[in-house]
Amino acid sequence: MSDYAYLLVDTPAEHVNRVTLNRPEKRNALSNALRCELFAELERADKDADIHVNIIRGAGKSFSAGYDLTSPLRGEPQTEPFYTPGGLAHWPRHVVDGCFWIWDLAKPVIAQVHGYCLAGGSELAQSCDLVYVARDAQIGYPVVRNISPPDNNFYPWIVGMRKAMHLMLTGDSMTGDEAVRYGFANESFEEAELEAGVLHYAKRVASVPPELTQFNKRTVHRQMDLMGIRAAIRASTDTQQLAAMSKPAREFFKQMSEGGLTKALDARDEAFGDYRTEAQD
Repeated sequence: MSDYAYLLVDTPAEHVNRVTLNRPEKRNALSNALRCELFAELERADKDADIHVNIIRGAGKSFSAGYDLTSPLRGEPQTEPFYTPGGLAHWPRHVVDGCFWIWDLAKPVIAQVHGYCLAGGSELAQSCDLVYVARDAQIGYPVVRNISPPDNNFYPWIVGMRKAMHLMLTGDSMTGDEAVRYGFANESFEEAELEAGVLHYAKRVASVPPELTQFNKRTVHRQMDLMGIRAAIRASTDTQQLAAMSKPAREFFKQMSEGGLTKALDARDEAFGDYRTEAQD
């Protein structure tokens, strides 16, 4: 257990640190308050010689439905977990800094994904070194329908050009099985078996001496760096900022301010018949 307000922390196996995002009533929306605790806990674990690997999962019905648009995010750098220089495109640059902050930790981080893994939630999962998913998870970036492309535009790198183009032009989601097929995730499980499957792999990772693990992790990232992933993702922060200043984005934020977030999101998705507006059996 922990003293965090928005996280639960436990040790489900030797040398395994598990962090649970604990805002189930908000589908674990990523407020800056939660993000401050998450980055603090990952830093603490990275300094703890007894911890060899971290797991991030979500409480309740979802991994995370994205950034918490009802809490201070953009334009509130004083509430963020680490400093990113201000100015235009501050927020997407900050998000990308967070991705590579996790990449550069010595200890591997595993994402355990179920339910919604959307927008900022998908960015958090992608930042992890290994991703294991429930078969019926919904993973995507519906924000392209009303605000912008991703803050952290990893999709072309991780799932390839054609699938990335489909996701970016429709805002559709991938199931867990599709996420494995397209390279976003390592393996999918029935949701009831997901925790056991993740612990199985976490214990295998934890069995490798951490002095070696950090180099094994870095050697993969160095290859991605040489292919240009950091420069490419950082370059996309400018297009995200431009899109977020467009007329449709401004209209969405006005609608959210006047009618509330839930109503605005339902209006966004009802033409597509998915996410909360999907017909239930």
